[in-house]
Amino acid sequence: MTQKCPPSPRRDVYDIYWKFAAKRHQAFLKRYLGETPPWSDDVILQEYKFCNVFRVLDRVSQYMVREVCYSKEKCKPEDILFQITAFRTFSRIETWERLREILGHSPNLEDLASGDFERALSHMRQSGETLYTGAFILCANDAYGRGFKHLNHIELFRHMFLIDDVATELLMASSLEAVYHILHRYPLYGDFMAYQTAIDINYSDLVHFSENDFTMPGPGAMRGIKKIFTSLGGYTPAETVLWMVERQNEEFSRLGLEFEGLWGRKITAVDAQNLFCEVDKYCRKYAPKLPSNRTRIKSRFKPQAAPPPIFLPPKWNVQIPNTKNRAAF
Repeated sequence: MTQKCPPSPRRDVYDIYWKFAAKRHQAFLKRYLGETPPWSDDVILQEYKFCNVFRVLDRVSQYMVREVCYSKEKCKPEDILFQITAFRTFSRIETWERLREILGHSPNLEDLASGDFERALSHMRQSGETLYTGAFILCANDAYGRGFKHLNHIELFRHMFLIDDVATELLMASSLEAVYHILHRYPLYGDFMAYQTAIDINYSDLVHFSENDFTMPGPGAMRGIKKIFTSLGGYTPAETVLWMVERQNEEFSRLGLEFEGLWGRKITAVDAQNLFCEVDKYCRKYAPKLPSNRTRIKSRFKPQAAPPPIFLPPKWNVQIPNTKNRAAF
């Protein structure tokens, strides 16, 4: 069997990937442990906002895991799947909190069937409230002919959960890739949203797959891959992400970088593909001469109020150190 030619790194930029990962995660650890700023001596990290190395640590993902996947409310598995799907669609904590306030509980399939879910969202929209995150662009076609984006998404949820009983399919899925393809076949689910939602479902206690079983690089990751490699050889972009996952110990060691991971948990495929996206942004300032159709970083770093303690999926068995002096995030 012929062995595929591996990717060819653009060496100086390839090393930036690993150095950025180490510096960004070290900044997270210093903030978490309550050290005083600046948490990095890197002026770019000091000035601009970058996602955490580990996707699960970012604010919206933390809320998703704590308040949706492992909510204190007693919910049926099919309701939890609907909640995960709906929350990721909006990806806005304030929207979810308002829905819970109006409905008196987390939205469930009974609310979807009765129309209460639709009435709550329509009331919020008519009151001028923002429903969706501005962090990424959703498929915005009028797939169900209802005119407004939120109404099309409500029809999508009805199609998935009330007509097709997609919850049963998801619970019986044999792999992370199978979860992705189940979601991806529906209108309004592009590659990015189907993959992100599959990862969220896999955070829950309803399915149990390795995050390294499957990946789907998004547009930002593709830009990062193009900057970091001169050629992918015989590899696909997804295989290139997994190639990075496999090489992490070797590369951190080669560069003399201290990287303990997420209290022992290594970078997985979803983290590695997110890192490509963040390194693409970082290089706009660090290596501005690299070819790119984007030249600036939109968000500047502004510390927020200290969040609740870090919460990780219990099934990961990660021991989170206790600290009482956590800094603002």
